[in-house]
Amino acid sequence: MCARLNAAQPYAIALFRAAFGLLFTMQGVASLFGVLGGAEGTNGGTIPVGTWPGRYGAVIQLVAGALVMLGLGTRWAALVASGAMAFAHFDVHQKVALWPIQNGGEPSVCSASAFLLIFTGCGAFGLDRLFDGRTAGTLRRSRSAADPGKTLDA
Repeated sequence: MCARLNAAQPYAIALFRAAFGLLFTMQGVASLFGVLGGAEGTNGGTIPVGTWPGRYGAVIQLVAGALVMLGLGTRWAALVASGAMAFAHFDVHQKVALWPIQNGGEPSVCSASAFLLIFTGCGAFGLDRLFDGRTAGTLRRSRSAADPGKTLDA
């Protein structure tokens, strides 16, 4: 049973990555363009250009979310997005109260944590896999060919 679940892991990570990237992208689109309900607290509007940190965070949401959703530059995009969400928590929410449950920072803490999971890789269906040029099997064979005495399966 564990072997079957382990075999499904790359697909589960890819599904999680794509869904979470889509949601993050939609948040950036709403904040930048005023669609999908607009930016939070603006009654359907946008975040004004040059507003720190809101406008810059929205651009990070749009770009990093789209990259994560597509699985392109996944690790770098996830790292930037995780850092942005951690910054949002500590700079915006932590001023209100210490704990995320008290200061409204739960979404930013959950997002930062989720992006750290996504930082592990794109999973099965990411554009990173197309540009990498190697699969896990070819990587395993090339490493064991370099040192025939060792196998990576052990």
